Amino acid sequence: MFKNSISAFGVCVAFAAASFAQAPAARLEFEVASVKPSEPVTQAMVASGKIHAGMKIDNARVDIGLMTMMQLITKAYDVKQYQVQGPDWMLLTPYDIVAKMPEGATKEQVPQMLQALLADRFKMTMHRDMKERPVYALVLAKGGSKMTPFKPDPELAANGAVSGSNEATVKVGAGSSTVSDGTGMQQKVTPSADGKGMHIEINKVSMGLLCEALFRFVGRPLVDMTNLKGDYNVTLDISMADIMAMQKAVGLAAAGAPAGGGGGDAARPADAASDNSGSSVVESLAALGLKMEPRKTPLEMLVIDHIEKTPTAN
Repeated sequence: MFKNSISAFGVCVAFAAASFAQAPAARLEFEVASVKPSEPVTQAMVASGKIHAGMKIDNARVDIGLMTMMQLITKAYDVKQYQVQGPDWMLLTPYDIVAKMPEGATKEQVPQMLQALLADRFKMTMHRDMKERPVYALVLAKGGSKMTPFKPDPELAANGAVSGSNEATVKVGAGSSTVSDGTGMQQKVTPSADGKGMHIEINKVSMGLLCEALFRFVGRPLVDMTNLKGDYNVTLDISMADIMAMQKAVGLAAAGAPAGGGGGDAARPADAASDNSGSSVVESLAALGLKMEPRKTPLEMLVIDHIEKTPTAN
């Protein structure tokens, strides 16, 4: 009798433990969210510097402006652009989102809540795929890095600027534009000295972010293998020919307007072959003490099976 009681108790405990283990975790989601396509950016908005762009987290309020679907997905799933495969419009269509986090939630949980929002409001479904793919490895050239390490602004640090909660500002001057994200990262663009391209100065950029900024210029994923930590100040000189080739690759016409058609593959560069000899990107990297090496490496892709361009009503 006693032995049978022990067995029955053991079965009950095992059943309860199995039931507990199988119980799905509560899904993190915003309490309420307003989602709408962003208004077109006008010259007046640029001139005034009043562009609602980037992400700002203020207590329980999350304010997102001018973020494309691609940017939302990479933020939600912590992946690079070249790891996302889906329709081309994701690169071009920006959205504004204002949402309230549930009580007790933290800014570190915002990506999980964005995942829920993408599924609910855009009906997004996806799966992951791991394959060996051709990439370029960003490595140190002979002689090592020629970049200057970024030195944080003490005033900015004192104001509590944090990565992941930022709001972009734009300043337009005579022949130049400067974009700041509120965390110390700043990008200034001016015409190149020969007038045949753009001169770009970036403060506070990691090697991972530099790779993400340049991969569409080189035709395949650019993966950081420099082993360099921290942030740097870099200068790039990109030719107009390379800029136009990049615009064509992401579905932009030469004038900067969306190209017709669509329905392509936003991750085309993942498998594309490319010859970058003599390109302005290669020359700019060489000036920084960096170079690209063609390799093959396992790369996880986020494949978008279905996504709707128009969000469900607020």
